[in-house]
Amino acid sequence: MARAQASVRVLGVDPGLTRCGVGVVDVARDRSATLVHVGVVRSDPELPIERRLAAIAAGLRLVLDEHRPDVVAVERVFAQQNRGTVMGTAQASGVALLLAAERGLPAETHTPSEVKAAITGYGSADKRQVQAMVARILRLDDLPKPADAADALALALCHAWRTGAAASPVRAGVMTPAQRAWRDAERLTRR
Repeated sequence: MARAQASVRVLGVDPGLTRCGVGVVDVARDRSATLVHVGVVRSDPELPIERRLAAIAAGLRLVLDEHRPDVVAVERVFAQQNRGTVMGTAQASGVALLLAAERGLPAETHTPSEVKAAITGYGSADKRQVQAMVARILRLDDLPKPADAADALALALCHAWRTGAAASPVRAGVMTPAQRAWRDAERLTRR
């Protein structure tokens, strides 16, 4: 698929050991975005950890090879009650970051609250709100599912908007309400 020169292609990764969400978007200078790919890389919970990580790596390699992103955005691991979940998330996150480095791609991590604020304008938004805004931003007929895949798309969008990877001066009327809220919040932090 050809893409405009003025866009950036971002791979978002919502790391998980059983389900690793992946989403690829093209984001133009005016911050408009187009869906390129969305899916989930899975590993069998019955397999030993090294084989599960190899399965995640193989799935991510396929996405990287097929869609050739310019940058990779990964959800930053945060404290959870379940230590096993944190470990699996951290391990899958490490695989994604390593694969980006092997390809010479810049990679960055974003917390869930950063992503929610960028997409919905509210850092404590629930998963349904994130899915609805991702669908609206990408002009999708249905909510992206499963939630892991929607979160990966949200990560990709957040990264492009937050880092200015596709940014240029934008007329307020072109931005979504969430984009305007994010822009305004960023201005406040620079004062």
